[in-house]
Amino acid sequence: MSRRALILIPAVVVVAGAWWAFRPERLFINRTVSEDLPEAAASMAASVDAPMPVLAGQFHSNAHETKGKATIYRYADGRLVLRLTEFETSNGPDVQIYFVAANDVTENETVSKAGFVNLGAMKGNIGDQNYDVPMDLDLTKYRAVTVWCRRFSVNFGTAPLGPAS
Repeated sequence: MSRRALILIPAVVVVAGAWWAFRPERLFINRTVSEDLPEAAASMAASVDAPMPVLAGQFHSNAHETKGKATIYRYADGRLVLRLTEFETSNGPDVQIYFVAANDVTENETVSKAGFVNLGAMKGNIGDQNYDVPMDLDLTKYRAVTVWCRRFSVNFGTAPLGPAS
């Protein structure tokens, strides 16, 4: 094998690995989501109890600019849904939506120290979106919604939750 090939092959492997780890294209590519609140329109049309907001809060930025509102809705059957509206943050390689067992999160350590419940991968970094909340989640303990990059253990932004108005 030539000397050039001996250098080129490891270089390609390193570049591919770095691309996979950092996913730099996501810094420039936004993913917009536009979901309606599940069954809300059907519930209202059928005169069934509409979902009621129980907790809400505004996002503040931590490592990345993050804005919008997080609201938890309770349906008549007890089901809970977290709805992010007017939401906007940075995109990233492995961004998740967490409930954190803290009143607020302003740095990374609180998430791991206080404990969290993962609702799943962020559907998009812009727009309205919904996440199912476990019915047995203790909302008196888990009082903050955090946008968390799992790959780099970074808190993008947090919405501390209080009574919905």
